[in-house]
Amino acid sequence: MSAPNRSGPPAPAWFTAAVAATYDDVTVEVDGCPIHYLRWGDRRLPGLVLVHGGAAHAHWWSFIAPHLTRHYQVAAIDLSGHGDSGRRETYARDTWAAEVMAVVDDCAFPGPPVVVGHSMGGFVSIVAAALHGDRLAGCVVVDSPVRRPDPEQEEGSRGRAFRNPKTYATLDEAVAHFHLVPPQPCENAFIVDHIARHSLRRTEAGWTWKFDPVIFRRFMPRAIHEFLADVRCRVAVFHGEHSAICTPDVMDYMNELLGRNAPFVEIPQAHHHLLLDQPLAFIAALRAILADWEHSVPTRADWRPD
Repeated sequence: MSAPNRSGPPAPAWFTAAVAATYDDVTVEVDGCPIHYLRWGDRRLPGLVLVHGGAAHAHWWSFIAPHLTRHYQVAAIDLSGHGDSGRRETYARDTWAAEVMAVVDDCAFPGPPVVVGHSMGGFVSIVAAALHGDRLAGCVVVDSPVRRPDPEQEEGSRGRAFRNPKTYATLDEAVAHFHLVPPQPCENAFIVDHIARHSLRRTEAGWTWKFDPVIFRRFMPRAIHEFLADVRCRVAVFHGEHSAICTPDVMDYMNELLGRNAPFVEIPQAHHHLLLDQPLAFIAALRAILADWEHSVPTRADWRPD
């Protein structure tokens, strides 16, 4: 299907064309929970799976994905507890990683796909790369801070920001209350408006957010830095030049965990939500990494430290 006609701030032609591009709405059941995803592109092409951040949804990628379909077919998942997917009693990263791999299986890509995850989705992608890396061609981690020893304190603070989602009388009122977490400026109001409108659902009481507040109360059997050190496919790390959470110290620690064998790409003039800040720069950087991976043969040193 194609996206509905949008309203909101004026948008450039590249964005308008992207969100109007035709896609499929697909649902697959994973451990009793319906998992929704969007899919673009020629089914004969290699696969990309895009994973959103916490309290976000697949449409964070709907203005990005169509710009990748010349060489790839692209799927963007709604993790359980997000978007148009079902909810669970509890959430864990390995469960979300299993949902990502279920989308991989459902898409039946012609070969192992690359997984790209932003923020919390980057953590999910790291877990998938550690547990299922033999089924992936690579993993791109986008502004996901793996700290010493792990990032759970930061994620907990973000969870508090989403603890009590409100209900609003009208869609426009709800959109007006949408804000980015962690807070940051964003000059592209047309993108913020787009993702805000796809973040809401209508109920008898009014308009409320789609995410399940329970997503931030999850069980962590292993710290994320342990998963990053154990990835079993190639990894690239993207971060915003002005990201408040992916600081130079964090980037150095992640580089250390990856054996200093992974490319680290800084997106200029971007904060944490770099997909929103500098979408075309992000697309160009991702295309470059994928083109390099398509034309190189990984050695053990490329993807897993000794």
